[in-house]
Amino acid sequence: MKIFYEGLHVDIGRARMDTPGCKNVAHLNNAGAALPPRPVIEALTEHLALEAAIGGYEAAEQNAAATEGFYTAVAQLIGANPDEIAYVENATRAWDMMFYAIPFAPGDRILTTTSEYSSNAIAYRQVAASKGVRVDVIPDDAEGTLSLDALDAELSRGDVRLVSLNHIPTHNGLVNPAAAVGRLCREHGVLYLLDACQSVGQLTVDVDEIGCDMLSATGRKYLRGPRGTGFLFVRRGILLMLEPPFLDLHSATWKAPDGYEIREDARRFETWERYVAGQIALGVAARYASEVGIEAIQDRVTSLAGLLRERLAAHPRTSVLDKGKRPSGIVTFTVDGHDPAAIKKAARERGVNVNTTSPRSQGYDTSALPSAVRASVHYYNTEEEIDLLLTALPR
Repeated sequence: MKIFYEGLHVDIGRARMDTPGCKNVAHLNNAGAALPPRPVIEALTEHLALEAAIGGYEAAEQNAAATEGFYTAVAQLIGANPDEIAYVENATRAWDMMFYAIPFAPGDRILTTTSEYSSNAIAYRQVAASKGVRVDVIPDDAEGTLSLDALDAELSRGDVRLVSLNHIPTHNGLVNPAAAVGRLCREHGVLYLLDACQSVGQLTVDVDEIGCDMLSATGRKYLRGPRGTGFLFVRRGILLMLEPPFLDLHSATWKAPDGYEIREDARRFETWERYVAGQIALGVAARYASEVGIEAIQDRVTSLAGLLRERLAAHPRTSVLDKGKRPSGIVTFTVDGHDPAAIKKAARERGVNVNTTSPRSQGYDTSALPSAVRASVHYYNTEEEIDLLLTALPR
């Protein structure tokens, strides 16, 4: 095992040497897609080369152990069991497979947050229209985070089938109190679905500590895996009550002449055809994050994001927009009189990658601005890269 950290300190020099992209750009768009480390790149390209050399099916057979290792690596990363993990082509599909498998009935309620992702909100509305389900949005507390008191009150009213929220919203810098939500859901016997798209690979995520029944995540963001990869977790105790919205000969077994049997592990949510190279590389990314040390990563990301917020707050006419008691590695801001898209372009011209937020992703958050600059740091970033972003901002 490589040693990248001592206590809570990442070896930044080594991490950057392992990240070829660091030579080309100051990448502060990790909430979009992080720079992959060399072992992930090698795992991906080596399998693709093997497919080209001997054939796709034959390469899959030869690398079956590496494909299977994905389940163990991801399970260890989030404190789950391998049979509770499924490989899915992206976080949206992983979330969809879980959400649409829930047996909703007329009169059921879904509780969510103001900061929910619009893609999830669309799914809520579709199910509400087709199954007579009601969607209730829990208000924020004074600091802009999900109000636990309001959530407890809504749970006590009854008829709640599901609590569904994001761990870290895509458009502001807060971290939702996922573990506290989990405790309330267990007290009330309610299913809990956590969208961990922005938190896995950035924060310590332990499904037992959080208490979620289902969790979805992507490969491309803070986990530093390939695009077109994702995974889901579904707790053993609820697996058999969730029937996937579609099945194939991998997720179920055909029982001639007119029956089938769904498999009893989380792979009931998979399909037979998949991006094999991506699955292998995502397993490598999960092991890599574990080797660096999630606590060390979390500490480094929190420190860098705090430094960025301090320097932005001191910059002329700049407003930091992040909410909540606990900040994440996502930093959103505006500069008075300047379009966020123009700031993104100016930063790109100086070799700095940032992104912008958009109303299309802001869900129920009526307090969010139409657009803002989003800079998202990772542990391989440096103070010098933060300073480079500041030089790109208008004065």
